[in-house]
Amino acid sequence: MASPEEDDTVGNIVETLADDMHRVFSKLDGRFPCIGGTNNRKNEEFALPVNLEEELSSLEDTIMKWEGSGFRVAVEGSNWSEELEQVYSYLRAVDDIQSLVDGLSQLPDDVKDLTVLQRLENIHHQAMDCLEEEFRALLEKHSNAVDPDCVFDSASGPSFNSSCDERAFRNLADDEKEEDVPVAQPVGDLNFTIDSLPSEIVNLLSEIAVRMVRAGYSTECCQVFCMIRKMFLEESVIRLGFEKMSIEEVQRIQWELLEIEISKWMQTLKVAVNVFTSSERILCDRVFVDLPSVSESCFGELARGVMIQFFNFGEAVAISRRSPEKLFKILDMYETLWDLIPKINSIFSGEVCSALRSEASAVWLRLGEAARGTFSELENAIQGDLAKNPVPGGAIHPLTRYVMNYMRLACDYRDTLEQVFKQDGGAGMNGVSASALDHSDVLEFRNATNRTDLSPLSMKTIAIMNLLDSNLNAKSKLYKDPALSYVFLMNNGRYIVQKVKDSELHSLLGDAWVRQHSSNVRQYHKSYQRVAWGKVLSCLRDEGIHVGGNFSSGVSKPVLKERFKNFNALFEELQKTQSTWIVADDQLQTELRISVAEMVIPAYRQFLGRFQYYLENDRHPERYIKYGPEEVEALINELFEGAPSSMTRRKSGSN
Repeated sequence: MASPEEDDTVGNIVETLADDMHRVFSKLDGRFPCIGGTNNRKNEEFALPVNLEEELSSLEDTIMKWEGSGFRVAVEGSNWSEELEQVYSYLRAVDDIQSLVDGLSQLPDDVKDLTVLQRLENIHHQAMDCLEEEFRALLEKHSNAVDPDCVFDSASGPSFNSSCDERAFRNLADDEKEEDVPVAQPVGDLNFTIDSLPSEIVNLLSEIAVRMVRAGYSTECCQVFCMIRKMFLEESVIRLGFEKMSIEEVQRIQWELLEIEISKWMQTLKVAVNVFTSSERILCDRVFVDLPSVSESCFGELARGVMIQFFNFGEAVAISRRSPEKLFKILDMYETLWDLIPKINSIFSGEVCSALRSEASAVWLRLGEAARGTFSELENAIQGDLAKNPVPGGAIHPLTRYVMNYMRLACDYRDTLEQVFKQDGGAGMNGVSASALDHSDVLEFRNATNRTDLSPLSMKTIAIMNLLDSNLNAKSKLYKDPALSYVFLMNNGRYIVQKVKDSELHSLLGDAWVRQHSSNVRQYHKSYQRVAWGKVLSCLRDEGIHVGGNFSSGVSKPVLKERFKNFNALFEELQKTQSTWIVADDQLQTELRISVAEMVIPAYRQFLGRFQYYLENDRHPERYIKYGPEEVEALINELFEGAPSSMTRRKSGSN
């Protein structure tokens, strides 16, 4: 039994049948001369055949002959042409019955033979039941779900070859064991269609359809066609790997599993639009040739079911809980649907399909809105990352790696993201994050650089980078050692600048931003040198060593010994500590070691040269002069390895 929705859809078809039928009857060839009744005798009065009883009996015999066996015997026979001629003999009988019914119905009541009319109508009804059953049987016979291998094998070619056609429509119910449903796989060019029904069958379906519509059975004809071909589409889609999911199921499924379903959705939607519905559109037009309103309505109804499944899935993903990691799959869906919308508008071009076109655009817009909201979740994630413990060794923070890799990947979708943000109309980028335009630092940056051409994505990126800077500055304060704070800022700052310079982020942020952050890294470097090594250098000053403060007078050995001891103690402590600090960037690590060496070694060599001889003749001078300049340099070159130094290992080994 048809649903109310189907009844309404099919009911709309009947309203436009008059024009369609006029077109049909005006184009019918001479093969069925009696089709159209009075078409060739417009001004002649209808007259009953002289041998009416004989003709009625002949028509009854013809109709009864096909009951039970039907057209399927004929179209599957060994001699196609002979059997097909018998089919068309039956159709001519149907036309004759229709003409007689039409003619008798038009006669005045006083001359109308009601007994004959009743008998004709009974025969006519019986013939229509038979045609409906044959219409159904032929469709069912040739509406087996598409073999996915045919789609993927043909993706690189313009059409199916004959061998693929045989595999595509084999009846899976005949297999000895149930096959696993394959998962959708990447496809190439989908510019081809499927001839799922042989042309002889399509022609026969068309002949049946036109007679059913003429006889007033358009509702039954369309319901059968829509039901069977809708099942064909839905089963073919399932075989490609995409199964219907409710909004609640999409909301509950784990993201890792939903990612897989999204990939299936994208691949299957491409096939469904480019191949399945395109092919179904052609089939409808061929079966209901010269009945455009019927073709349009049937196509809209049968394709609507499968397309709504896709749209509902897209809607469910769009309204699901937002988190940063979902952005790129949502953008993939957004791009997929955007690429298909022109084809959707072309295939579903009629008024009957206007709702489908609108729904496709609406889902696309909602995916764009979801992408904006999901992108803004990155800001929330940065602001919400309030770790209480510092990263060991001042290394690059996981948040930094996450944000920078996220933004670099976002640049792969740059054009799409620009479109997504502009799609919002530029009205403060609502739905993205009001902070993107409200941040004073963004406005400050725009004014300072005189950049009035910043796109919404550029401003959004600047806002995110500023949030990351603020977060890292707060995290640097978790370190008790100020020097390690600067190493942390250096590590993360250098990582950020390198990621920006090596990607599309550079063009989004601009040269001024890169220069400013490179300058910040250099400032962190200088601050590290001052805070970490300032006390060591103070041990190598001359002040206080000379007796009475006079450089021409003698040297106070106790003070000198204390200076060497302090230097040794401070240097060893720094070397021991900073060798466990982490600087993963080789260039930055080298730069830091060189800068430390350039600070310490010349000062130490000069101090050693001036005062070494004062202690050489004392007992145990090695207690005070423990290192030569080369040893100091070697130990400096062990800094920032993230592991205990050789000095620490030697001490541990001697214990």
